[in-house]
Amino acid sequence: MSTRSELSTITSSLGEISRRITALVESDGSQMDNDVYSELVAAERTVGTLLRRLNRAARHVGGGEH
Repeated sequence: MSTRSELSTITSSLGEISRRITALVESDGSQMDNDVYSELVAAERTVGTLLRRLNRAARHVGGGEH
């Protein structure tokens, strides 16, 4: 599997995880313990950051940019 394909697969998987975390926070957040809610929001942000970095890496792999 090429690097670009692998990055695409990973990005797709993380995108799904991101959507699931966001849905959980938005649907159940008001009923959660504050500590749990805070951790999930932090996880949501972390996954978002990972997605942006992986997308940048994928662009560089395909475009020859450095």
